[in-house]
Amino acid sequence: MSVTLLLNGQIVNEGKISAGDVLIKNGRIDTLGKDLSHIAADQIIDCQGKMILPGMIDDQVHFREPGLTHKGCIETESRAAVMGGITSYMEMPNCDPNTTDQTQINAKRALAAEHSYANYAFYLGATNHNIEDIKSIDASSICGVKVFMGASTGNLLVDDPQALEAIFQHAPVLIATHCEHSPTITANEQRLKQQYGEHMPFRLHADIRSREACWLSSSMAVDLAKRTGADLHVLHLTTADEMALFTAGAIDNKRITAEVCVHHLWFALEDYDVLGARIKCNPAIKTADDRAALWMALNNDVIDVIATDHAPHTLAEKSQGFWQAPAGLPLVQEALLCLLEQVHRGQLTLPKLVEKTSHAVAKRFGVIDRGFIREGYWADLVVVDQKAPHLSRDEDMAYRCAWTPFAGQTWQSSIAATFVNGQCLYRQGQWQDVPRAAQALQFKSDRRG
Repeated sequence: MSVTLLLNGQIVNEGKISAGDVLIKNGRIDTLGKDLSHIAADQIIDCQGKMILPGMIDDQVHFREPGLTHKGCIETESRAAVMGGITSYMEMPNCDPNTTDQTQINAKRALAAEHSYANYAFYLGATNHNIEDIKSIDASSICGVKVFMGASTGNLLVDDPQALEAIFQHAPVLIATHCEHSPTITANEQRLKQQYGEHMPFRLHADIRSREACWLSSSMAVDLAKRTGADLHVLHLTTADEMALFTAGAIDNKRITAEVCVHHLWFALEDYDVLGARIKCNPAIKTADDRAALWMALNNDVIDVIATDHAPHTLAEKSQGFWQAPAGLPLVQEALLCLLEQVHRGQLTLPKLVEKTSHAVAKRFGVIDRGFIREGYWADLVVVDQKAPHLSRDEDMAYRCAWTPFAGQTWQSSIAATFVNGQCLYRQGQWQDVPRAAQALQFKSDRRG
């Protein structure tokens, strides 16, 4: 039984920042307190001047395995996630083949058991025809059902009203939706292609994936959830308009919740002129006013969760013209740093950051024994040095795609160490020579309990 002792840290947990020590035994948090230095340990780490946070639980990533592994894979992307302080992730179904039944879920779990550095779970993808697969899923091992209510990869667009109704009525787990209205997007594409041809400016991606397309789809999802009583989690919201669909307050008793992603909190429309395809994503980055509305909603607890929507593509793919360049960007290695930068700027507090990236995710998805710094919980922890600035560079990324949309940004904070199930995998900029410790996330059968 290994024993690790973290001394002299500032523990950020459950709305408070307090000085203390953390004793880890056999992968779990054994004792929280002060003056634990008398306890014998195999590893002692002095966290003087540093913050100890629960590891981020990212409820939305695309790690590209199986079938799209030239862009990324479970091993490379989970390694990058751990380097960025993300200790658990929930991975999306639009790989190749799409993850649309329990057999495919089990196959991805087997891949992750062998290759993942961070704890893992997978979404089942909904289609117009797999309602029986949805009804029969193992709710204890699946994070949710992903419903693409807008253009997607593969056969995952659910546009049959009867299929949507059945999914919302019968899904035994949370429903996570990508909300963009495909007919509106198609009409916008046709109009702008006639106007600009192949020389489409990247900033007009926000006109194609428009606020109207977002509103039409997200409002439909919310209406459907209210009518059926479904547990709905609307992913990667981008517009001020959509904030009216959600209510402020603690996440504990909500059946309809909202998520925002780090890049929609950081970038705005003018950034397309410099970064172009590097920030092309779906739904599109919108205006600075929209970004301000997202921040207000986040701090007022209208938005409940912060995630990444990490979706890597190669630079060769991204270097094509507008119509050919795929949507999506790599984010897991710097997402927490991006949010910590906003703490430095006064946009966000550390307790609020932890609430939105760890506590609320664990509550909403019913994750067992994770997301908090509590005695008896798994020791998924990240140690942050807020006084150790460093420059973001493409060549320092662990992603298979080997680039970052933040290249050239100097972060004021650094990830000093990351623990997954008590194992220190990354410390002081170096990957540690220790075995993987990742586990499959387990979920409460009654996720509202």
